[in-house]
Amino acid sequence: MRPVAPEAKQYLPGTKSALAMPQSQASEAAPGFSPHLSWSHYRALMRVENQAARDFYEREASECSWSKMQLERQIHSFYYERTIANHGDQGLRPQGRERLPGEPMQPADVLKSPMVLEFLGLPDSPSLHENKLEQAIIDNLQHFLLELGKGFSFVARQKHIRFGDEDFFIDLVFYNYVLKCFLLIDLKIGKLSHADIGQMDGYVRLYEDRFKVPGDNPTIGLLLCSDKSEAVAKYSILQESQQIFASKYLPNLPTEDQLQRELEKERRLIELALEYRADG
Repeated sequence: MRPVAPEAKQYLPGTKSALAMPQSQASEAAPGFSPHLSWSHYRALMRVENQAARDFYEREASECSWSKMQLERQIHSFYYERTIANHGDQGLRPQGRERLPGEPMQPADVLKSPMVLEFLGLPDSPSLHENKLEQAIIDNLQHFLLELGKGFSFVARQKHIRFGDEDFFIDLVFYNYVLKCFLLIDLKIGKLSHADIGQMDGYVRLYEDRFKVPGDNPTIGLLLCSDKSEAVAKYSILQESQQIFASKYLPNLPTEDQLQRELEKERRLIELALEYRADG
């Protein structure tokens, strides 16, 4: 069990300070506490030792209306650490920087890698088929939406698009009301390839042409794969595209060491992208 942060102990229900609180005050949110979160939420938050992480989880739980169980799941899957790693040294508002009025949210602010899909109950096996992964996501859609990020709603599965005499099927389609755009997801078992990226680029262009309406932002394509190749990520449109992304998924909750290794890989890919854009 995680230790309780020392500065938070005085507010923990069951302690002398909490028991001594007048009933009229206990029924109201204490100064600096969100009225949208229960004491059960704060019991979970008090076990997060890092102050910046604790503030981050509190803000996200309040904004996204997480239940206590959802909050605990995000903490145990290292949501804060994964978010920070995906945004380099700037992070996603972890140091208390609020988004400026009118400042638009970008796709990279929402999407993260790796994604932790332990709730699917699937084996970490090369014999796993993409249709089984897709079915597991549909069966656990509420959990997947939580892991996917803020503002997503489900649109379609195996979305059919006909172009000329060819038929195309997009694995999963979502819409994000914060980004105001569609998200297309293609599921891949194994390493990411140039062909996978080219296919997603085609899906995004077709979807934009057929389904994007005035007022929508550009459609996003996400390749959800079990392995990301540094070489493919470097020498492909992933380097410069603002619409196509790749995320690795983990079938089980990672240990801190496993997560650290994955985040180091992600950080290296971010550095390669920055180097490429600087040279270009």
